[in-house]
Amino acid sequence: MQKLISYPISVIYYLCFGLTLVIFHPIQWICLNVFGYQAHKKSVDYLNLFLVLCTRLLGTRYKFENVENIPKNVPLIFVSNHQSMYDIIAMIWFLRRFHCKFVSKKELGSGIPSVSYNLRHGGSVLIDRKDPKQAIPAIKGLSEYIEKYKRTAVIFPEGTRSKTGKPKEFAQSGLKILCKYAPSAYVVPISINNSWKMVKFGFFPLGLGNRLTFTVHKPLAVSEFDFAELMAKTESEVVKGIKF
Repeated sequence: MQKLISYPISVIYYLCFGLTLVIFHPIQWICLNVFGYQAHKKSVDYLNLFLVLCTRLLGTRYKFENVENIPKNVPLIFVSNHQSMYDIIAMIWFLRRFHCKFVSKKELGSGIPSVSYNLRHGGSVLIDRKDPKQAIPAIKGLSEYIEKYKRTAVIFPEGTRSKTGKPKEFAQSGLKILCKYAPSAYVVPISINNSWKMVKFGFFPLGLGNRLTFTVHKPLAVSEFDFAELMAKTESEVVKGIKF
């Protein structure tokens, strides 16, 4: 029954979603090219606010736990499981004060109004998952960027989204590079739940009435651990917080 009801609601949602992307594309361009980084950052924040509001049509609710524990005025590396694109929308808006920059696959860097523009020009990096040699300098550059400006890199070590909520094994290479070149950073494990239910039927129709939760775990100072221990602690915290 929910799937049947979702068809007309999903049509309305996608119309609002697409219109939001189209409207904010030129707004982003003007903000960046006329007013600079801070104005562009604000435009991206409000783009994602409107995308979050669009999901309200689907009955989606969001809860962020323990955000007050995230250190301020230091470089950060958010490490999280990945369940759908709604992870990213929510993190950009609800964690906006931390200036989240993403490690994303290169395919997202073109063809999507607003989204592709922000990934290319907003400080995130695009990597070719088939070419590890290309990914290393890209992630290194992001590390140096967050170290210099005290901003936040977001990485999903599973590599691809989980379609059932069950976490996949974490890859180490991306986080290792981030830690190496941002030595004063804190790694912040985050567990995401129920985002996969938004796309449990695929991209159409969408799931209704879901409550997405983002649980922030204890931050870990990169300088206080060797990488193997840091990786193990981070993965353990993220996985422990996932309900599947």
